[in-house]
Amino acid sequence: MMISSNVIKTVIKNEFRFLIFKPFVPDLKNHGNYYLFFAFFFTWTAGIGRYWDNPRADIWQMLGLGSVVYIITFACILWALLWPLKPDRFSFKSIIIFLGMTSPPAILYAIPVEKIFYMKTAAFMNIIFLLVVAVWRVALFVMYIRKTSGFDAFTTLVVTGLPITVIISSLAALNLEHAVFKIMGGISDSERTANDTVYIILLILTFFSFFTAPFLLLGYLYRIFTRRNLIRYFITKH
Repeated sequence: MMISSNVIKTVIKNEFRFLIFKPFVPDLKNHGNYYLFFAFFFTWTAGIGRYWDNPRADIWQMLGLGSVVYIITFACILWALLWPLKPDRFSFKSIIIFLGMTSPPAILYAIPVEKIFYMKTAAFMNIIFLLVVAVWRVALFVMYIRKTSGFDAFTTLVVTGLPITVIISSLAALNLEHAVFKIMGGISDSERTANDTVYIILLILTFFSFFTAPFLLLGYLYRIFTRRNLIRYFITKH
């Protein structure tokens, strides 16, 4: 496949449109590999920026591999959740591309605020970055599911909420930040970083996820049952 500069420009232009919630129709049939490449590139770059100055990070996280593994895992979970609901149009490749296209906002994490400001200021700025990136990416996630699947508001809420709670709980359980359980047990002043407050927020979100996940799961199972019956109704009547 010859590399086309025009296609690259189109992909980058569509990325910016996507990030500001502007409608666009990607030509995945002819240019899907371009979108896939940039999806992994954005994810890899954001992953390096996320951990490059984190003293607790392992080498594979500092190389950006953690973020790549994350979107592949998230894509598998999302594909498995979407398949029983029979959405209008979706594929594993398109899900990977979408998740990668939500990665650029995470570049905010690469700003070394703890090297510029005092610890309290840096911790506050990391919280702001977390909120901005989280709200931004979740909003893009909801928009993607709603526009590409044809789901109603309830199904969109369930399909977006359930994988997010799974991911949050898994991150805390795996302790990928090497800080969550230390904070629960107490850490010394010499071990503190500007990210510790963010880890506390992760703990809070984890507890919230444990409480909401059963309700989201029940809503998901209910929607599978009703959607399959609706499809069967139309098949038998037509």
